[in-house]
This record gives sequence, structure tokens and C-alpha cells, in this order.
Amino acid sequence: MNELAVFTGNAHPELAQQICSHLGVPLAPTRVKRFSNDCLEVQLQANCRAQDVFIIQPLTAPVQDNLMELMLMLDAARGASAARITAVIPYYSYARSDKKDAPRISLGGRLVADLLATAGANRVLTMALHSPQVHGFFSVPVDQLHALDELAAHFRAYDLSNAVVVSPDLGNAKNAAAFGKRLGLPVAAGAKERINDTTVRISTLIGEVRNRDVIVLDDEIASGGSILELLQHLRAHGARSVRVATTHGVFAGEAIARLAAEADILEIVCTNTVPIAAGKRHPKLTVLSVAPALAEAIRRINSGESVSALFYSEPELPKATGTAG
Repeated sequence: MNELAVFTGNAHPELAQQICSHLGVPLAPTRVKRFSNDCLEVQLQANCRAQDVFIIQPLTAPVQDNLMELMLMLDAARGASAARITAVIPYYSYARSDKKDAPRISLGGRLVADLLATAGANRVLTMALHSPQVHGFFSVPVDQLHALDELAAHFRAYDLSNAVVVSPDLGNAKNAAAFGKRLGLPVAAGAKERINDTTVRISTLIGEVRNRDVIVLDDEIASGGSILELLQHLRAHGARSVRVATTHGVFAGEAIARLAAEADILEIVCTNTVPIAAGKRHPKLTVLSVAPALAEAIRRINSGESVSALFYSEPELPKATGTAG
């Protein structure tokens, strides 16, 4: 590999350390200082000159602080004459601000993409963007990984002879199809309408779930509202059991407790793109690591190899198994 330097901020140092362990390189130190007027100052405490620099920082809560840390780290690396700077953002939370669905609102996903490039990012490595158009918001190359392989490997340990993959909405149906193909399972989907940030309405369920073991797949769970709304339809249509899988386990507020309290939900599976606080751990929660995938992507970027094999797939959409009322 070419000489590389890996830094992280305060968003998720545990994940950064895991990635460095898989790469076999040290995690370089970073000093973050907050002035009395609440401004941040960042110092990268290792050499960056002519190095391939990777800065790992998911945009998790507190999002604004972590975003500002990331931009200051990018700027510091550029000012230190880094040869190339890659922003590794396992969770790009502003991806949810991806369309103008009301008058006079900002496209936060595009604005933050512009800010990152302005701050010094030459490239972005991320996971499971909320929608396809967000990829196009960036003016620099973007490698978008997914966690479908990690999630599928986990569920292969179960008896899937009577299982079905269910997407909470039609927008996620392509990912659900790719996931179902990995497990050899049919796919169903809910017809979802978002009312506000925490409230959704699912009008119908497309596909057959009666007497089946359901694996609900979503890209992100924040409040858990979509899952709880979908659960009502799964009950009404006779699902036998429910397990929930997601890439980004944000679990805002009491989301984990609310989901775990439902007797129908046997397990909640997420990855560690977002740190899970100790207070949110639950016996029903399983956290899978994406550090190996991110480390391999970093290795390939650094050595000039193709990254596409880690994230590119175009599965055919399987036909729905029927229509449930």
C-alpha cells in the first residue's frame, strides 16, 4: 500500500480503531479543542504531507458538532499538504434531506456534500445512502458500500424455509430484492406515506406474509415509527414471527425500548455504522461490524484497485408472492 494516515474525530472512535486493526495501521491522534466562545479547533497530530489521508467520521448525534469536526479535519489535512483526502462517512445522516417536498426548504444532503468538497475532501466513502439521488449530490467521487452481505450472513444461521423479506416502503424494494436474492427468499413491501419525521402511514401490504417468518429490512431506523406501523399490518395478515434488520441503527430516544417491547419482534439486527450507547443495549439487539468491509474499501482505494466489487450489484426484482388485502 501507499503511505496512508487514518484519523478520526469524536463521532465513533471505536469503529475507527476496528478499521485500523483490520488495515494493520495505527489510528493517528487528533486533538479537538473547544474555545470559550464555543468554536472548535482541530489539530491532526501526525504527518500528512504527501500521504493518502482517510478521515473516519459518521454524522451521528450530535450531528452538527461531528460535521464541523469533520470539515475542520479535512481542512487541516489539506493545509498539511496531504496527497489525497478521503472522507469516510459510514452514516451520512443528511441523506434524508434529499428532495424539495415542501416550499422554501433546503436540500441539506446536497449542501453538506458541497461543504465537504469545499473543506478539502477529494473522495467520499460511505454506506447505504438513503436514496439513489444523494450519490449525485457530490462533486467528488463517491464509493457507496452496503451491509447486505453482513446482514445476510447473520440470517443464514436461521431456518429460512418459510421466511420472507419485507420492505417497509416501495422505495427500499430494490435493496430488499437484493437481500432476498442473497437468502433465496421472496419479497413483500409496504406502501408507505411519510406524514412527518416520526409518523408514517402504510396503506397496504404487497406480498404474502401469512404464516411466514418475516425479516423486515430497512436502511435506517431512527424513531422506529415505520417498523411499528408495518408491524400492525404484519399482524393483521398473519405473519408468524418478525425479525428486524437495518444498516443504520440510529434508535433515537426510546426507539429500542419501544421496538423490543413488541412480543412479535424476536430480534433487532443493525451494524455499527452508528455507535450504540450502553444505555440502549438490549438482549433483543444484535450489532454486526462493518469494519472489515470499510477497511477493505480503504485498502483498495489506497492501492488503486476497484472498489465496485464490494458494493455493485444489479439483481433482478423478484415478482411479489401475492397481494395481502
